[in-house]
Amino acid sequence: MKNKTKNILSLNFDQISHWLINRGEKEFRAKQLWPWLWAKRVKDFSLMTNLSKPLRKILAQNFCIKWPEVRDIKESKDGTVKFLLALEDEKLIETVLIPEKDHYTQCLSSQVGCSLACTFCSTGQMGFKRNMYSHEIAAQILVAQDYLQKKNSPKHLTNLVFMGMGEPLLNWKEVREALQIINHPLGLNFSRRKITLSTVGIKGVLQDFGQSKLALLAVSLHAPTQELREKIMPKAARWDLNELVSVLAEYPLARRERITIEYVLLGGVNDTPEHARQLVRLLSRVKCKINLIAYNPGPDSKYRAPEKKDILKFEQILWSKGMTAILRKSKGQDISAACGQLIVMSKLNS
Repeated sequence: MKNKTKNILSLNFDQISHWLINRGEKEFRAKQLWPWLWAKRVKDFSLMTNLSKPLRKILAQNFCIKWPEVRDIKESKDGTVKFLLALEDEKLIETVLIPEKDHYTQCLSSQVGCSLACTFCSTGQMGFKRNMYSHEIAAQILVAQDYLQKKNSPKHLTNLVFMGMGEPLLNWKEVREALQIINHPLGLNFSRRKITLSTVGIKGVLQDFGQSKLALLAVSLHAPTQELREKIMPKAARWDLNELVSVLAEYPLARRERITIEYVLLGGVNDTPEHARQLVRLLSRVKCKINLIAYNPGPDSKYRAPEKKDILKFEQILWSKGMTAILRKSKGQDISAACGQLIVMSKLNS
């Protein structure tokens, strides 16, 4: 039976504080309650021992604590873990834990599906179902942390990337609030330097995100010219590429920060030496580093993976022009958890 009480995770810190004060509680009670929800991951009000028993009872009468429900977990041979999560309305999303040498990075989703329908991305095949709420976005982290704790993992979750399902800046209101939950020192307490938000570039909203200083920026570029970008990601290309790059050239960065440029290499489409030279010219004014990603073909894909020799030529041209370029190793391909492969095909998401 569906719980009719409100999920307390859907309230931000200030809302919880106001709720408590309106019921005659002291202001500091919110500072006691918040860590139980987000830092200690407690799902039962009765276990919140520094709160009075009457307050715990009132909280239980008015609220529930509900995380996304884990419907499936797939583990890759390389250690990548993909979770299928059901939200409160039964909509399904995926989130991925990526193993690094001494830590984990989590790939977070921000929408159920995606409206941009980039031609090389499996998530776009789902279409757009709805925006995720801030607590749903942040609660993906609770699920992952709980999984690692139960596995007694020696490595901890330290890094977050908004590179899962959806375009984060098309859900900026909820993503902003999720980032505030994630940054909160009494809650999840992630440093902004450990959080990267990936976007195709949404005019106006990109500038607002830059001013927020809530996370680092990655831009899904994938083409060095407006014409090619219109072909492979037509909806994203509605913002003219030269205008986007002009905004990136003026983007507010701290002293040692750089924008990450993501570039998926599609075999025979955007991976030639001429494309590399065009990319160098395009980004000459931008303080950036380039993540090259070899395309991961999905079912019925219209593209192919690039040849290794073409990847090396492309990379070497960037290096020769003084660009910082890194070939990002794709993980989780055997469980469809690699870049651009997240997709939920289910009647529950219809």
